[in-house]
Order: sequence, then structure tokens, then C-alpha cells
Amino acid sequence: MCTRILWNTNDLATLSGRSMDWPESTDPLIVASPSGRSRNGGDLAGTNVVGDNPLRWISRYATLVTSVYGLGGIDGFNEKGLAAHGLYLQSTDFGPRDTSKPGLHGGLWVQYLLDQAATVAEAVALMADVDVVMVSARGHQATLHVALEDSSGDSAIIEFVDGKQVVHHGREFTLMTNDPTYDEQLELLSKQDFSQPDRNMPLPGNVNPVDRFQRAAYYSALLPTPENERQAVAAVMAVMRNVSVPFGAPYGEFGVYNTEYRTVSDLTNRVYYFELTTSPNTIWVEFDGLNLAPGGDPVAVDPYDWTMIGDVTTRFSAAHVTF
Repeated sequence: MCTRILWNTNDLATLSGRSMDWPESTDPLIVASPSGRSRNGGDLAGTNVVGDNPLRWISRYATLVTSVYGLGGIDGFNEKGLAAHGLYLQSTDFGPRDTSKPGLHGGLWVQYLLDQAATVAEAVALMADVDVVMVSARGHQATLHVALEDSSGDSAIIEFVDGKQVVHHGREFTLMTNDPTYDEQLELLSKQDFSQPDRNMPLPGNVNPVDRFQRAAYYSALLPTPENERQAVAAVMAVMRNVSVPFGAPYGEFGVYNTEYRTVSDLTNRVYYFELTTSPNTIWVEFDGLNLAPGGDPVAVDPYDWTMIGDVTTRFSAAHVTF
């Protein structure tokens, strides 16, 4: 369970926010990878999980991502200002394996798009030539849909429904949570206009994805014109806190997961903000301050290191990354 919003209507920066809601720690690392890195879309911990014709590529762009279970990036952006976010969608159905297309396991889906595309349009086009394959990690299936945005403010949502790819491409697709499918979420949103919010408007307050979607629409519409980048980032983070799932909402009773962390991607200034919900500290990374020579090794920081606070760009160090 997660939420993503995009703020592409202010004059200072294109900003996106996401929350990661999950029943356990995803063992996140914030990983910076240079261009020129070889990857295998069928390899999962040394095992080929896609069968014949796995997708192989060499990354065109440097990336800054938060990893999930060591499989690959689940959230982040690349040097060109393209961001991608993988969110849970229970009804995901990638369909049967089509070996005529190179196979890409779901854990590397976000990473592949960030490695190879500079814009949303390029990322959407890439999807015509690959076959995404379901993968499991720690007992959880990668039933994902992906949100994309770039520094121009373009946006897309990609889902797989009944074995077929469904794409919503356009600047207007700024919100995303989980189930139901995006078509259904847009239909639910159309029943109440949140574009002109006021203090008397009834606001869904539950923690399920439908209520979070509507709440994200309401608070996004309230965002004031920022005077500077700091205000803009704080505004997006405030919305993400409003749509987070607080501790104490057990899955067994509510059918949702608590929020592990929140991020904000500033795609104009290439800064990545990260807030672990069990830490009082917000940290950030200035992409341009990283040393990412093409063909080099990835570097990382561990957000669970409680000494991390503020700008951690200089805290990156060599890390054993398997993707």
C-alpha cells in the first residue's frame, strides 16, 4: 500500500511525493548507481526467474533510488529528471510469459525504466518491447503498478489488468494509490470534485487506498504558491504525511499496512528527500554532489543509520548491491 502525488503546476520546481506502506521493513537503501552498469532482467539472487530470453541492458543514465529487499529500485529518479515509483496493486495480472519479448522481472521494472529512459514518453515507449514477469520476495508477490513523471511535468501510470498493459499518459494524472485499478479510482474521484476545496467539504478520513486517493486530491488542491524551493518541498511532504498510515493500524483489522517511509523528489533541482517514519530526522541527497563516474560502482547510505540527518550527500560509500 502506498500513495504518490505529483505537483507540476507551480513555477519553481516539479515535485513528486510517495509513501511506502508495507507490513515489515523493506530493508531500504538509498543507492546511487552510475551509467554503464550491466543488468539482467531475469536474475533474482542468482536464479533465472523469467525463463528463456531474459532482458539484458547496460544503463544509459545514472540513478538515485530507494531499493526494496535488495531487488532493485522501487522509488527514485535519474540524471535526466525522470522519476518512477512502484506501488502495490493487488489485482495486477502480467499475463502468461511471452518469450518472444525479453523478460523483465517485476522487481527490476522501476530500475529498468530509470536506467534507460530520459522522459516519460521514452519510458512508456520502452514498455512495448519487454514482457514484465511476476516475482516473489519474502513471501510477497511484486503485484506492482508504476507511476512516472519527468522534470517537464509529464506523467504516466502503467498497470497490467487481465494480462494487458494499460497506460494513462498525461500531465493530469497526478495522483495514485493502490486498489482498485486506476480507471476505477478516476471514476470514484469524478463523483466528488476536490479541485475547489473548502472547509465545509466532507473529506474521507480512513486509511484505505480509495480514501487516501481522495484525501490526496483535496490536499493537493490546497497547495499554496511557494515562495521558494524549501516551501515547495515542505508542502509536498505535508500532503504525504496526511495520506500516510499511522502506526497502530494492523493489517488484520484494517487491511492496510503502516507507512515505513516517505520521499519527495525534486526533479528540477535533482534533490531527493527521505523521511523514515520511525526517525525524527529528514535526510536529503543532492544528486549533483555525488561522484558517479560512468562504469563505476554503486554507492549507498542506510536510512536506518540513526546518525543520518539533513544533507547526507557526502555520507555515501561503497556498498554490496546485487542489482
